[in-house]
Amino acid sequence: MTISEMITLRAGEGWTVERAVAAVSASLKNVQRLGVAFSGGVDSSLLLALAARAIGADKVVALLGVSPSLAAEERSAAHAVAGQIGVRLIEVSTYEGDRPEYQANGPDRCFYCKDELFSRIEDGIADRYGLDAIAYGENADDARRSDRPGARAATSHNVLRPLADAGMTKLAVRTLAHDLGLQVADKPAAPCLASRIPHHHVVTPAKLSQIERAESALRQLGFAELRVRHHDDIARIELPPRDLIRVVSDPLRTEVLDAVRSAGFRFVAVDLAGIQSGAFTLPLLNSDHG
Repeated sequence: MTISEMITLRAGEGWTVERAVAAVSASLKNVQRLGVAFSGGVDSSLLLALAARAIGADKVVALLGVSPSLAAEERSAAHAVAGQIGVRLIEVSTYEGDRPEYQANGPDRCFYCKDELFSRIEDGIADRYGLDAIAYGENADDARRSDRPGARAATSHNVLRPLADAGMTKLAVRTLAHDLGLQVADKPAAPCLASRIPHHHVVTPAKLSQIERAESALRQLGFAELRVRHHDDIARIELPPRDLIRVVSDPLRTEVLDAVRSAGFRFVAVDLAGIQSGAFTLPLLNSDHG
């Protein structure tokens, strides 16, 4: 193997589009029409694109759960990427916010969100569109994480996970998304708005709206990757380390302060730890297993 081949293998872990399509085809061997639980993120977008190639774009539909926990910008972006792939997108209204267990916001909140989506699909969407299987974009790295209660909901509803089953890691997913020219190949992770609220603090539409408005305003100021964590009157902003100096330097500091206060927060703090995936869930799970 040449050095360039070794670099290519390491970068994409040996995955090519052809190999990926074959792996997804194997997972969907007996599927005639597939619904993909779709968020517009890189994982579900890659799955949607591979499934379209594996069984035909006319036999695949993207299923986007729509509720107050989905930011308007994410909703619009999901439509755009489904259009790029050439697959029909169906919006599925979900009501996880009405569930007391979801409102209570324990570490298992994502279970109730995914359970709501998959239940809504089973209770009418699947029959309406002639779907004989549902899949979602869990990758192999996600499958190894302990803070993914949504995976339990997928299991209980017999939802397929072709990327994880094939062993595609996040690195492989992004490499393949680039190879396919998907517009979301470099898109940062964008968990739902409820993930910004500390566990055991009640999730409400008002809080979700505050978070959405604050994050949208910060993106308009040039911050592409961020989280606004909701601590009642306090907004705790998480940014990549490269943006920390910029956000606290005038004149941008004043603009950030005004933007976040306009969303309804009284105090605005910047977290020196930067962006932290699973910031609220992992500490609780680790303490339970300690």
